[in-house]
Amino acid sequence: MSEETPGFDEKPEVPADAASDDAEPKAADSADTAEGAAPAGDSAQDVALLAQLDQARTALGERTADLQRLQAEYQNYRRRVERDRITVKEIAVASLLTELLPTLDDIGRAREHGELVGGFKSVAESLETVAAKMGLQQFGKEGEPFDPTVHEALMHSYAPDVTETTCVAILQPGYRIGERTIRPARVAVAEPQPGAAPKSESAEGDKPSGEDADAADKG
Repeated sequence: MSEETPGFDEKPEVPADAASDDAEPKAADSADTAEGAAPAGDSAQDVALLAQLDQARTALGERTADLQRLQAEYQNYRRRVERDRITVKEIAVASLLTELLPTLDDIGRAREHGELVGGFKSVAESLETVAAKMGLQQFGKEGEPFDPTVHEALMHSYAPDVTETTCVAILQPGYRIGERTIRPARVAVAEPQPGAAPKSESAEGDKPSGEDADAADKG
């Protein structure tokens, strides 16, 4: 009786543990591949975010510069409008007060002649007070040096007691608003006598010198 020889078509049995061991290295290899590919994707995303951040910063800088420029233009506009408003107001006030100057001159002449009495006095003083509140100032006094920028000479003479051109009489007072002259003071001026020595020099000439004084004492 012959022994049976196993057939070649039968597959050898593989333990279950061996099969699982073969699957685990493959899974590990796939995981390592995924981990190796992840850093490349993260770096590309970081570059894109940095680019977006730079764009946002550039846009913010441009908008900030635009805002600063608009603020500067607005401030210049406000200053210009305020300056124009003040100028227009000063011109209007000056025009009004210029029309009142003849009336103020009449009030001044009435006061000089003692005619400023009764109700007329009250009205005149009220008008002068209102004009002063609006900034009107009167100037021009006898004895002050002549200044062609604020004085208008209507009369001229020579006087021995002046050392420079001097206002000796105020024929009509001047008026100003702040630093702006709306009418010069009309005055009579006097100049020193031609060829007259200044008082200081003549006074020094009248004093005897030290040698003359000693000679006078010895005599």
